Amino acid sequence: MIGLVGIIIIFVMVFGGYVAAGGKLGVIMKALPFEMMMIGGAAVGSFVIGSDIATIKHTLKDMGKVFKGPRWKPNDYRDLLCLLFELIRLQRQNPVAIEEHIEAPESSSIFTRYPRILKDHEAIDLICDTMRSASMNYDDPHQVEEVLEKQIEANFQHSMHSSHALQTIADGLPALGIVAAVLGVIKTMASIDQPPEILGKMIGGALVGTFLGVFLAYGIVGPFATRVKSITEEDGHFLKLIREVLVANLHNHPANICVEVGRQNTPHHIRPTFGDLEEALKSIKSEAA
Repeated sequence: MIGLVGIIIIFVMVFGGYVAAGGKLGVIMKALPFEMMMIGGAAVGSFVIGSDIATIKHTLKDMGKVFKGPRWKPNDYRDLLCLLFELIRLQRQNPVAIEEHIEAPESSSIFTRYPRILKDHEAIDLICDTMRSASMNYDDPHQVEEVLEKQIEANFQHSMHSSHALQTIADGLPALGIVAAVLGVIKTMASIDQPPEILGKMIGGALVGTFLGVFLAYGIVGPFATRVKSITEEDGHFLKLIREVLVANLHNHPANICVEVGRQNTPHHIRPTFGDLEEALKSIKSEAA
């Protein structure tokens, strides 16, 4: 919602200021469809040339993040800590029993309590692969942490493709606006025998191309790229929390301490409170009793 509010503010302030200063929207509106076709079409074409199908789909999907915001909310981080607590406790109580859960999480009585997390294959694979490695005595905390760090970094770089693609488009839009403006000037020069009032409108229409390229670059597409990057970075904390808790588990800390380590390493604005987490863990313990 905040993204939509920002777009409205941009249009109201830019075009409202133009009209308030005595500008006429007629010239802009007449040239806009053709300039948009040239600039927008060239930008989309350039994006398609420089991207594969997966990147195109990923970018189109991620543009929705500007309006939806981060995927993971504070309640999801609390649920993740509860899930990890249950898995760690079961692993220590019965190392054999944990295998059915990490081998088939979609049918696990533990994982299915957290359907939002279960839908995220990256998070589930990270949890299951790490716990499976621990059950195979691959339990050097430093080595595991290094492996997890590389895996999380690879996932993060993949998730950043959309932001990079949008920023590339934003960087090219001013130049494409100049291309459209030059074409407008060429058109104007071909009608140099027309009266000044007609030539003035034609030159004004040509300059719409420069305006549109800069406006789209710095007012729309560039902020989209920045917002997608910000949300991707924030959602990345979800996987980092998994790393912190599972590495703490390999150090043989109590299960309560492991999840507290993860909680404290979560940014403050999405961190579940100590009391909220404690109540959730007490509920889990009472159910298991």
